[in-house]
Amino acid sequence: MSMEGLYQTYQPLLFSLAYRMLGSVMDSEDIVQETFITFNQLPNYEHIENKKAYLCKIVTNRCLDLIRSSSKKREVYVGPWLPEPLLELENAPNDPSQAFFQQESISTAYLLLLQQLNAIERAVFLLREIFQYSYDEIAEILGKSNDNCRQIFHRAKKSMKYDPKKQPSISMAESKVKEFVQSILNGNVNQLLDLVSEDVAMYSDGGGKVKAAQIPIFGATRVVQLLQSLMKMYAGKFTIKYTSVNGLPGLILTIDDYLQYVFSFAFSGNRIQTIYSVANPDKLRHLQ
Repeated sequence: MSMEGLYQTYQPLLFSLAYRMLGSVMDSEDIVQETFITFNQLPNYEHIENKKAYLCKIVTNRCLDLIRSSSKKREVYVGPWLPEPLLELENAPNDPSQAFFQQESISTAYLLLLQQLNAIERAVFLLREIFQYSYDEIAEILGKSNDNCRQIFHRAKKSMKYDPKKQPSISMAESKVKEFVQSILNGNVNQLLDLVSEDVAMYSDGGGKVKAAQIPIFGATRVVQLLQSLMKMYAGKFTIKYTSVNGLPGLILTIDDYLQYVFSFAFSGNRIQTIYSVANPDKLRHLQ
């Protein structure tokens, strides 16, 4: 297979792996590009029997290196950290990466659970759970023993308390998000309180670059008041666009023709349990 063919075949998978590891669209794109450049420079790369595994090995190790080198930045990050939002590609309905992503969960809530694992646990868990690699293959990719990888996976699996059965259908979630927004715009507090869980939480990621709550906001009343204040502050200046954010219904808030916020949601039953707002301009740069 030609290098172009390899890129077309494996770029979606490699990007998906890197994005789940890092939570960064731009870093993942860079790592995938670097991976193919590195692979192309290998002597006789065409003789490598399992090219897919080899490419995954390069991506995984580059991700691990980046996580280690940026760990101190994460420690001093201002306010809640959220992954860079990944939006649906409107102009590419047949894009292979979209079909690939729809097969597995890449929701904001799921990515945040992954971030709670250490880097090696995350790599083992993803390679096994999401990409269905054998323990022998994972051991080869990470340079660890089969038994060690097996133990790491079972430890990580226990930490990943994510039950897709508790999530509503995509159509139901989309309907609830639209009802939620309309209730805010109409000032219908009673309906708002019906749409969110009593212990709803809101996380705002401004990264210290823009004004945003530096601690999570908990409780239906406080979250509703905050969102109503936001709408009043920007009255007549904003537009709302519904879109897919990390595989689930979400929205973009544009203020004065500039994309300022990307919202995504997590549900418990048919009620909104968590609201995620990304406003850090560095994390929205790939969308501007």
